[in-house]
Amino acid sequence: MQIRYTAMPTDIARAYQSGAPDAYGNPPERQTADDGGYQCRHCLTIIPPGSDMLLVAHRPFDALDAYAETGPIFVCADSCNGYGSQPEVPPTLRASPDFLIKAYGRDDRIIYGTGAITPATQIETRAAELFANPDVAYLHVRSSRNNCYQARIDRD
Repeated sequence: MQIRYTAMPTDIARAYQSGAPDAYGNPPERQTADDGGYQCRHCLTIIPPGSDMLLVAHRPFDALDAYAETGPIFVCADSCNGYGSQPEVPPTLRASPDFLIKAYGRDDRIIYGTGAITPATQIETRAAELFANPDVAYLHVRSSRNNCYQARIDRD
């Protein structure tokens, strides 16, 4: 099974980079990246130390319901090239030893029992296991330590 990793859409990143409010109606918070490994959810690379970045509350869902989790993410403050949707593992998913992988149905609701801390080297294997269930529409990759949204995984 082929999968693809999908980053935050460019229109959303550009809106934040232009000062549009986040999911809570707050303006993006401008910070300077130190050597902490901050990950841009649009280009899916590590923001270089000394570069400006934005901290925003992001909700990677269209609808507002109980399952539409919102959380903090970082985006390059300046325009960056979006990762888009590609089959290659993005650099940000090599920046941590493990991630939380969760499956969602076509109704954008979590499929209970699918969430698991997964070693970074096993993401593709876990994705194949989850996509074997026809009820799974897509996956979220989240920080295993802070639950922050990283990227989406889709069937190719």
